[in-house]
Amino acid sequence: MSTETTQSVQPSEANHTSTDSSVDVSITSAVSTGILLTDVAAEKVAALLAQEGRDDLSLRVAVQPGGCSGLRYQLYFDDRALDGDNVTEFGSVKVVTDKMSTPYLMGASIDFVDTIEKQGFTIDNPNAQGSCACGDSFN
Repeated sequence: MSTETTQSVQPSEANHTSTDSSVDVSITSAVSTGILLTDVAAEKVAALLAQEGRDDLSLRVAVQPGGCSGLRYQLYFDDRALDGDNVTEFGSVKVVTDKMSTPYLMGASIDFVDTIEKQGFTIDNPNAQGSCACGDSFN
């Protein structure tokens, strides 16, 4: 059972800095990392980055403990490169996942919806066995 969660990316969360230049980062295709960013989502991320005037940022997608169901997604802009990061490029947009989150995100698809009912990024994750009623977390 896959679940879908809506997340907002806040440009103000991009104030992470790193001075460590020796990190192990692998740039791979979506096939090997398993995360997919739809064209609509990639266009929205690119537009948000252009609005901020920053081309040095990546969209970081992470899975963290929390929420009613035990795990929750975090989406934010980041300029850091952490040891073991997986980087997937979708045109001009780079999507980064840390080595602990990657297994949870294998096969996940990130889209952007803009309807009268909701606006934001959605994650369709085939690894999620269930989610809470509010849709903010999964297990």
